[in-house]
Amino acid sequence: MARNLDSKCKVCRRAGKKLFLKGERCYTAKCAMIRRKYPPGAHGAKRFSQSSEYGEILREKQNMKNSYGLLERQFSNYFVKAKKRKGDPSINFLTLLEKRLDNVLYRAGFFISKNKTRQVISHGLVKVNGKRLDIPSYEVEVGDSITLKEKETTVKEARENLSKKTEENLPIWFSVDKNNLEIKILRNPIGEDLPKEFDVYLVLEFYSR
Repeated sequence: MARNLDSKCKVCRRAGKKLFLKGERCYTAKCAMIRRKYPPGAHGAKRFSQSSEYGEILREKQNMKNSYGLLERQFSNYFVKAKKRKGDPSINFLTLLEKRLDNVLYRAGFFISKNKTRQVISHGLVKVNGKRLDIPSYEVEVGDSITLKEKETTVKEARENLSKKTEENLPIWFSVDKNNLEIKILRNPIGEDLPKEFDVYLVLEFYSR
């Protein structure tokens, strides 16, 4: 499996904002965006002021791609799929990304980073509808039941993470049973359920060029 080997802290510094790629560290004073809030490199502090219009579009695309932890080919493929589906391509694009199995487990609060979530899935420690599934990109469907394989360390970690997750921070298109460590997909996400931290229209503009 191809991986992005860039330092996660450098990715956030290059983005100019937290992308929450390193889990718990991102919420502490050790976060690189607190200690060194400028791009990496000898002239990092000057880079943001020199960005062109195209540079801003490219940076937004990179930020969104890195936030979901995807490689360029994976990310651009979602744009192609979004264009082929009926409806608003921007909604389709975000919906496809949000319905990834790794993203659902992360949004539910089972694990504190998408990288950790992908590791758990790839190691065969997640079940969908009772069957082991090791594909992080699996697109969840309405009615799906997502649970964890009974491995003590994984279950313990998920319970600890869920104990810190509040109900108001959970998406409403799926439910989370903290006692049984189960996620149920209630419906497909709609516009109000989708994240607002990125300008998806800039991303679509980049791929439409």
